[in-house]
Formats: sequence, structure tokens, C-alpha cells
Amino acid sequence: MTLADHPTNAPRRPVTYGAVLGSRHVVRLLGGTLTGRLPNSMVPVGLVLWITGGGGSLAFAGLLAALYGLASGLSQPVKGKLMDRYGQTRVSAPAVLLNAGCLAALPLIGVDGNPVSVTAVVGFAGLVTPPLEAGLRALWPTVLPDPGRRRVVQALDTGSQGLLYISGPLLASWLATTYGPDSALTATAALSLVGTAIVLTAAPSRSWRPAADGAAGSGRLMSTGLILLFTALAGTGFAFGAMNVWAAGMAATHGPAMLSGVIPAAFSTGSLLGSLIYARRARPGTTITQLITTSALFLLGWLPLLAQPGPRTAIALTAIPGLFFTLIITNGFHTVDSLAPASRTTEAYAWLILSVGTGQAAGTAFAAALAARLHGLAALPAAGAATALTILVLARRELGPARRRGRHRRPRDHRKHQVNSPLHEGDSRMAVVGGPGHQMPRNGFPAHASAVGREERLGTREGRLGTREGRLGTREGRVATPRAEEQKAAPARGERFEVSPPASAPGGLRRGMSVPDPSRRVPL
Repeated sequence: MTLADHPTNAPRRPVTYGAVLGSRHVVRLLGGTLTGRLPNSMVPVGLVLWITGGGGSLAFAGLLAALYGLASGLSQPVKGKLMDRYGQTRVSAPAVLLNAGCLAALPLIGVDGNPVSVTAVVGFAGLVTPPLEAGLRALWPTVLPDPGRRRVVQALDTGSQGLLYISGPLLASWLATTYGPDSALTATAALSLVGTAIVLTAAPSRSWRPAADGAAGSGRLMSTGLILLFTALAGTGFAFGAMNVWAAGMAATHGPAMLSGVIPAAFSTGSLLGSLIYARRARPGTTITQLITTSALFLLGWLPLLAQPGPRTAIALTAIPGLFFTLIITNGFHTVDSLAPASRTTEAYAWLILSVGTGQAAGTAFAAALAARLHGLAALPAAGAATALTILVLARRELGPARRRGRHRRPRDHRKHQVNSPLHEGDSRMAVVGGPGHQMPRNGFPAHASAVGREERLGTREGRLGTREGRLGTREGRVATPRAEEQKAAPARGERFEVSPPASAPGGLRRGMSVPDPSRRVPL
């Protein structure tokens, strides 16, 4: 049963961070995934510094950074589907080798090399980024079967992602400044290899297989509920992407320039704090209720920014919507658990990651078009959050746990226990007499049947269908018995009509029929 099927009331015995982090494989998987994903935030900055440091244009550097991120996001569902089919090692191991090889090859090609070759290498490196985030999400149910502990570690996983986008650009900038731009790309390739190796060599990753739900990769993935969920989360990503441009606009208007980095850092800090609070004190209600509630609070957190506060106030206020960003993403993953087929959860997680990333890119691009209007920039994050909330409210029914349509049959071994039930020894439609005031439906079964009565109403094979003798009968029961009755009745008919049956029936006459005696007359 998935987390989305349970109300998220706090357990009687609170789950501590020590208990979760002390569980086997948890620290290794978290640390390896964060290390392997750190290059995702380092590569854009490293590419820009590498191109501009070698005399290239800033426009070309920005194009390469955008291409890497776009290729990485669009390929996530494909890599998730392959992982569901072939396992994590057979997908992530080749991917990380190709990715690290491409990044390490860029310094060898050089900035002065063919721009087409550089573009092709960067684009291919983005396509083969290892899908560590989706893979880690798929591992948690096997590593932590307890829903309470799993909720804590998933919130920590989501909240810690903000640290990647704070430490990654800083690390890339420091390496490029201290040791040269080439060193930033080389270190990025090394970190990707090390982090992915830590995850793939762990026992849960090596032995992981998708849950049995028919053949791997079978079944329809994109239900109406998932499409609406991904669209709503794209609105959440839109708010995050627009915030980055708004922060740059605040820095250009009020100064200093570092304000463009401090505001996103405040948002990420709030996201981490929100994950810690959520993991320690889960709120009551279902996952769908929490998803809508946190989206509403996320929208309310952006509204004070419409008043165009000063730099210091803006930094403090930006941390408020950050508190709820992690909660939205975490509950979004839990909702995917209940809507996606069990054999395609990694692919569904990849689609969620892609939807947030696509919305973030759209928010960045749309905000860049309105960069000259600071008031318009402040409204864009709230607009994205309002869109997400509206979709979630309208799609509430579609986001519930999936129900399979059609007739549900009881297991065969469950029916065997009802074979000797005395209720089914007779006619399958035999009425059951109730007490005073008991109402009997037309089919003769009691209207107040309980769970046991359900089995009695449906019955076993003998009660519902009857035995072969009762349903079809034997040859003697269907043919011989009527003939025997007719033969027994023949003497009585002969006495009444004063005829006697012959010793043997002539040909052409049916057995049991009598032939009149011509010597005797039948009185009228």
C-alpha cells in the first residue's frame, strides 16, 4: 500500500532523524545521490566560465548551458522507462561513463575548436546524465518499508536539493578562478563518476527490480490524474524559475549584485527548513489534501512580494514560499505512487522531474521577456503558484488512488474454504429466512447480508453454478429418467383405455409407447 493511501497523521512514536539516518544504506544512498547530482548545478556555470574564459561569447555560453539542461530534462522519462525494464545498473552505469567522458573531452577539444562539435558534445552529455533522482525515489520503498521513516527520508531528499544549487555554482566558480576553467569541467566529471558509483554499488540498487504489475513497461502510464498533476507541478516550477529573474531585477535596481544569488539562497534555505519541519511533524489528512493545502500556502507566500519590498525584507519574505516548496514536491511524488503502475514508477518519477524543470525553464524565459518591468516580475511567481493551485483543486477527484474498472473475482483459494457451507447444499437461489421485519429481495437473499453473507450469497462453485448433475445432469438424468417415468405410466394408461403394451415395441415407435389390441374395442 502506498503512502498516498494512508492519512498522514503523526505516528504514536515519533520518527527521529537519527533513526532514519541510522537505517542501513540510507546515508550512503543520500550522500552518493547528492554527490552525483552536484554536477547538474555545476555544469551551467562551468560552461559559461569555460567559454568566456577562452574568449568565446556570452551568448554562445548561455546557449550551451541551456542546451545541457534541456537535454537532461527531456531524456529523463526515457531513462526512467529503461531503468524500469532493465534495472538501475544497466542504465546508469553506461550513462555516467558517457556523460563524464563528454565533459572531460571538452577541455581537449578547446574553446577554439569547431562550435558544432562543442555543441554536439554538450548536447549528448546532457542526454546521458544518470537518472539518480528518479532512481533513488524508486529505492526508498525497499530500503525503508515503514511509511513513517520513508516519509522523513523523502522529505530530506527533496529539501536537500536546494543545497545543490547553492554549493554547486560556488564550487564551480571557485575551481575556475583558482585552477582555471578546465578544472571545473574535469572536477564535474569526477564528481559524477564518484557519486553514481557509490549508489550503484550499494546492495539495494544492485538488486532492485520494479514491482510486478504485468510485464515491465506494460500498461498505460499517462492517466488523466497524472497529466493534471504534472501540469500543476509545472506551474510550481514556473514560480521558481521566475523568481530567479526577479532576483536579478532586484539586484539591478537596488544593488548589490550579489542580491541575485542571495534571494535564491534564501528560498533554498526555506525549502530545507520546510522539509525538516514536515518530516518531523506530519500534518493530518490525506496526501491529496496536503498537496492542495501546501499549494495554497505557497501562493500566499508570494503575495507580500507584490508590494515591492526593499532588499532585506525581500530576502526574508522569499524564504516563506520556500518553506512549502519541498512539501509540494514531496506530496507530488507520493501522489505519483498511487496513480502510476507499479512497474513504471521510475518513469513516472522522471516525468514529474521533467514537468518541474520544464515549468522552471518557461518561467525563466517568460520573466526574461519582462525584465524591464520589475512590478510584472514580482507578479509572475504568484501567477505560477495560482495556476498550480487552480489545477489541483479542479483535479482533486482525479488525483485519488486509481481504481481498476471491471468485475473483481475472488482468489481461487479463498473460494475453496466455502465448499462445505451448508447454505449451498441446495438450490443456489434458496431464500434465507430472516427475523421479524426482515425484508426479502426478489432474488430470495437477505438484504442485510454481512461480509460473511456476501460469500453465502455468491457461494462456491457448487452453490453458484451447481454440480454437473444439477446444471446439466447426466445422460440418465436428462434422457433415461423421463423414459422410465413414461414406461411406468403406460400400464395405467392401458387400464384406462383398455389397451395392453406389446412385448416389444415395433420399429418406428418410441420406447414406452403402447399399441392398441385390434380384438378389443375401447368403450366410448
